[in-house]
Amino acid sequence: MLLPPRVLFAALAILFALGLGVPRSVEYAPFAVSLVLFGLPHGALDHLVPDRLAGRGATVRSIGAVVLLYAALGGLYLILWFLAPAVAFVFFIGLTWFHWGQGDLHALLFLDNAGHLQTPFVRAATVFVRGGLPMLVPLLAHPDVYREVLGSGTALFDTRAGATLDWAFDPTFRVAVGSAFVLVALILMAKEFMAVTPESRRPWANDTFETVLLVAYFVVMPPILAIGLYFCLWHAPRHIARLSLLNDPSRNALERGQVLLAARTFAWEAAPITVAALAMLIALYFVVPTAGVSVESLLGLYLVLISLLTLPHVVVVSYMDHRQGVWR
Repeated sequence: MLLPPRVLFAALAILFALGLGVPRSVEYAPFAVSLVLFGLPHGALDHLVPDRLAGRGATVRSIGAVVLLYAALGGLYLILWFLAPAVAFVFFIGLTWFHWGQGDLHALLFLDNAGHLQTPFVRAATVFVRGGLPMLVPLLAHPDVYREVLGSGTALFDTRAGATLDWAFDPTFRVAVGSAFVLVALILMAKEFMAVTPESRRPWANDTFETVLLVAYFVVMPPILAIGLYFCLWHAPRHIARLSLLNDPSRNALERGQVLLAARTFAWEAAPITVAALAMLIALYFVVPTAGVSVESLLGLYLVLISLLTLPHVVVVSYMDHRQGVWR
């Protein structure tokens, strides 16, 4: 289940390192696809998670609680975008950093049986390093494009807000942050290596390979394309697989190797909330002050929507982590 993305990302890293290029318009394609495939839908079953973790059918009380969680946290976050867009953007980066890290941690533990991730410190460091690969490496390797994406989001609310984060693109800051990140990554890899047993050697090798692969991938790939593909083909499918294992028909299909059947089941269940999220995107277009029709503006608007959905989604996933013993 984890092998195809590894192979694809390795091939892409090699091709772009050898000089492959794509038009800038193509770089946005994965985000457009993510509206209906993998990306946006991957959190569309959050309202069913508490009941499925408890091994029961959907209940009005549980669904209502998750809906209220989304409305409250998403609404508060939207207010933050209006009041302090630069702060909202930085919070989104930190939130996604944590969430994508926790997604990889669960996949390593439960889908790859990573026995070398034994202690809470090692697991927390794994979240820090894995989440930092898509969030920090593009800032270090492609600061100009990172600044453009920052501007596309904050300018929707205040055209001057992005300038307040100029310090983040200063070479001194990037070298300091990058050095600290590398140091944590090296400490983590050393502790992981010391915990390797004959039984965990293969998962450790896979973990190390993925880390090195993602560093190379985010260095050589155009950052917007790299993040879009990572969202659609790395992070989202891992979470969809996690959700599918909570649903008896989908789990049985996966155990029989019927991946497409499990995917169709998920797509059918996720469709109503996905449509609702798309309606929210349209509503946001008319709510934010300076939404435009340029590709950059629409990407910024989409990122704002994702941020509003990610905050409650992280709460739900953290609840899943707690119930499933990710930190034990």
